[in-house]
Amino acid sequence: MDSDYVNSLFDLQGKVVAATGGGGVLVGELSRGLAAAGAKIAVLDIDENAAKRVAEEINAAGGIAMGFKVDVLNKESVAAGLQNILDRFGTVDILINGAGGNKKQATTSPDLSFFDLPQDAFQWVFDLNFIGTLLPSQVFGKFMAQRQQGSILNISSMNSYRPLTRIPAYSAAKAAVSNFTQWLAVHIAQEYSPNIRVNALAPGFYLTEQNRFLLTEASSGELTPRGQTIIDHTPMGRFGDASDLVGTTIWLLSPASSFVTGIVVPIDGGFSAFGGV
Repeated sequence: MDSDYVNSLFDLQGKVVAATGGGGVLVGELSRGLAAAGAKIAVLDIDENAAKRVAEEINAAGGIAMGFKVDVLNKESVAAGLQNILDRFGTVDILINGAGGNKKQATTSPDLSFFDLPQDAFQWVFDLNFIGTLLPSQVFGKFMAQRQQGSILNISSMNSYRPLTRIPAYSAAKAAVSNFTQWLAVHIAQEYSPNIRVNALAPGFYLTEQNRFLLTEASSGELTPRGQTIIDHTPMGRFGDASDLVGTTIWLLSPASSFVTGIVVPIDGGFSAFGGV
């Protein structure tokens, strides 16, 4: 087995990637990493300025990217995003469903009990994470089914395995994303093409704009008690960095994982393996 063969296993040169939530911390870094691996990136985000900013960073570094505004909770907006990508790049090979997040109004606290969580806030978080994965999978998945090839990568979470305290909407939605990943992998392989694969990442604890208020103190930047508990239960002793997701993503989207579908990969610094003692 020569080095050229091994290198070809991880080759993404020229592949076109559509990345929802691409203006955010995690998927923005995935977009930069995939661009460095030779992929062309369509950065999709409801915040058009954020999408274009990431695309400009990629282009400035020698990659190829464009940013587009897409609302993952509006199927017409997703379809328009697909058409924009086809007009610019001619095809789409890969979909990353990265749009998601949480918010304070759907998070229990001393000032907001579970019994008083507003339904609209709970629904917003659940829809953003789950429906925001479903609708792009329908739109881009149909295009892939017509081509008989492609790859979908969802972003789940370690709290899909064991729900975390205080964030019931986010935990429930990510559990749904993991279940849907397995369902769609089987359905699309059996009904359309075994050359279309569906997998997911399950990040552990990473500092993002959505969870920073839970893990660090706004005034000092010091860890909250919750943040310290997480570090104490993560054998590697740190939060994840967005770049920690890139290697696994390249594996799951490249020929190296051509017989891998329907899995959810933990990237959590050992959190899920630690029993607390």
